[in-house]
Amino acid sequence: MSIEPFWAAINDAALRQGDFLPHCLVPTFDHILTGTSAQEIVTDEYDLIVVTQSCDLEQGRVRLVAACPIYPVPQFELANPAFAKKGRWNEVLKGRVEGLHLLASPTNPDDSRNALVVDFREIYSLPLAYLLDRAIQLAPRWRLRSPFLEHFSQAFARFFMRVGLPSTIPPFP
Repeated sequence: MSIEPFWAAINDAALRQGDFLPHCLVPTFDHILTGTSAQEIVTDEYDLIVVTQSCDLEQGRVRLVAACPIYPVPQFELANPAFAKKGRWNEVLKGRVEGLHLLASPTNPDDSRNALVVDFREIYSLPLAYLLDRAIQLAPRWRLRSPFLEHFSQAFARFFMRVGLPSTIPPFP
């Protein structure tokens, strides 16, 4: 069975929600920053997907762009061995695992083992200028196509709109 491609290869200089930006540098803070003296900032490298709304990016309303890490399934399993268990990815695929979202591979969408997992539990805010420069360096790059973009955006929104209640209505007898 062949599935419809989730991604489009683009050469656009603009940044949009759903843009896949591999090899981005993200500052990491292993300790609390103190004092007023200059301190060295360490960076890690991540593949990222933009979650900031395209309209905000287009209209220049943001200085910082929100992006989440995106991993190939085998790489995610190495860091999270519980996901290597049979059936676990099907639960993610059905939206039953909080904070994770699966996207088909841009290059091999028919093979689920090549899928990409987005981790909404980690969000990085990076300067718009940095990510625009990175996007231009990557040309061509991958961008989520409709309706996969809207599904991705909805999954991100669902993760943040969760509400924990202190109590609930008792079960019906």
